[in-house]
Amino acid sequence: MTSRTRTDALLLAGFCGFLFFYGLGQFGLIGADEPRYAQVAREMLQRHDWITPVLYGKPWLEKPPLYYWQAMLAYSIFGVSDWAARLPSGLDATLMVLAIYAFLRRFRPGSEVDGALIAASSAGIIGYARAASMDMALTALFTGGMLGWWAWRETAKKIFLAIFYGCAAFGMLAKGPVAPFLAGVVIVVYATAVQDARWILKTLWLPGVLLFSAIALPWYFAVQMANPEFFHAFIIEHNLDRFSTNLYHHPEPLWYYLPVTALALLPWTAFVITAVIHGIRLRRGEKSAASVQNDLENQFVIFACCWLIVPVIFFSISQSKLPGYILPAIPAGALLLADYLRRRLMPGEAHSLGKWLVVLHSLLTATPMVPALLIAYVVTQHRLPGGRPMIVALAIAFFLCAGVAITLVRPLGLRMLRFVTLIPVVLCVGAVLKLGSVAIDQTLSARPVAQEIASIQNHPLPLAVYHVKRELEYGLSLYRNQLTLNYGWGVVPQQEHFLVAPENSQVEVAKLVGGRHVSYVGHYAAQHLDFFWVAASAEAGSVH
Repeated sequence: MTSRTRTDALLLAGFCGFLFFYGLGQFGLIGADEPRYAQVAREMLQRHDWITPVLYGKPWLEKPPLYYWQAMLAYSIFGVSDWAARLPSGLDATLMVLAIYAFLRRFRPGSEVDGALIAASSAGIIGYARAASMDMALTALFTGGMLGWWAWRETAKKIFLAIFYGCAAFGMLAKGPVAPFLAGVVIVVYATAVQDARWILKTLWLPGVLLFSAIALPWYFAVQMANPEFFHAFIIEHNLDRFSTNLYHHPEPLWYYLPVTALALLPWTAFVITAVIHGIRLRRGEKSAASVQNDLENQFVIFACCWLIVPVIFFSISQSKLPGYILPAIPAGALLLADYLRRRLMPGEAHSLGKWLVVLHSLLTATPMVPALLIAYVVTQHRLPGGRPMIVALAIAFFLCAGVAITLVRPLGLRMLRFVTLIPVVLCVGAVLKLGSVAIDQTLSARPVAQEIASIQNHPLPLAVYHVKRELEYGLSLYRNQLTLNYGWGVVPQQEHFLVAPENSQVEVAKLVGGRHVSYVGHYAAQHLDFFWVAASAEAGSVH
């Protein structure tokens, strides 16, 4: 191993370790998906069932099994915990960063560290690398597949085409048919853009199709055999209906993914847009069509532009939109920017940057420090504070912005871009973890609520909720490892149980339980919740 390789390895290990893994369990699982996916993996492990995803003892067929398999392995090694549930995503993100580094070192030497660290430090990648979800696995595999396809395009070595098919197969196990479908659309759009349709037919390689089938299809056949409703539940409802209808109530405007993509690419958004414009100019005729067809470097830029743009357009058409859908496009932005920087730093090329690009990048790099420093106030009060805290945060962001701008306008500014941009990224992540973990845990996670319930109860009871967010319902089921009953289902449990409801809801609870004895037993102020003990239906009483 050369000294350069050792240095690169230390850089990647340090940044991936901090950005993806540091403080992974400092706050509990949040949202509805994190605790739900973590619980599915736990139940599958308890049942020793690697085929049928199970939630609260019943088949839960919304998603394929790859994340569950990864989490089951993590649980079996480290035990069930928040950080073990999030560990697969961090590992997937790290493998993706290493794949980008290896690809660029082989095919675009000199840009490998830039590309890897730009991808690792993008806001979308950091966020989903620290979440218990399927999105990071899909993104890592989609990235590996696209890089494999281009490596085959450039070298004609079938081992790279096999990597493409293998990654597409595992991507189908990560999140379904969207992985191979989206990869195919990117390739078709690229072939159309460079006016060379031969690559579409060449990609259809029988050994690759067989490899894809051998990896992806056995689980699909097995789960269908075990659960005859799988095809309708997964393919029809959670793929076709999710795309074509608002069945799951995630409507957003057509332009939704433009700001989402811009935010996911932070702090590199301005430079990535510049790199995309450069790629579009290549396609529009800065060079003749024949010249572009024979210039692999220019064609790679066009390919990466297709990779970035196609998912944005595709998911913008969808009637159901969630931020994570766009994540597979983000690594393409990192590759475009790495290639753009490599070209600008070549001997004979101008290294100076436009003043507006410098100003915009400096603002996008430094501004996130404000909400990062004030994160505890934001998550508890849902707004930014005024007064001294805001002044201090703005002053820190201003000095960061000025430092980035002054560095970039100097003669070696472009060479310092990575260094001066990564400093605020690290500071932002550190600030969120140091200053916001307690507030995030107390206000957004069910973990402290479950701990409060455990401290109140003398013995375990069935748990029910009334008029609470589904995030809390799923979280309580995970942390209590029991099905949380919901009064909203239309049936009040007849047995003695413990109830979690919004504060000041005693009168409503008394009406719902129909004269059964109800006792107020506690309060959790951070999430405005009250706790009640409800007697079995044979007992009568009143609210105390």
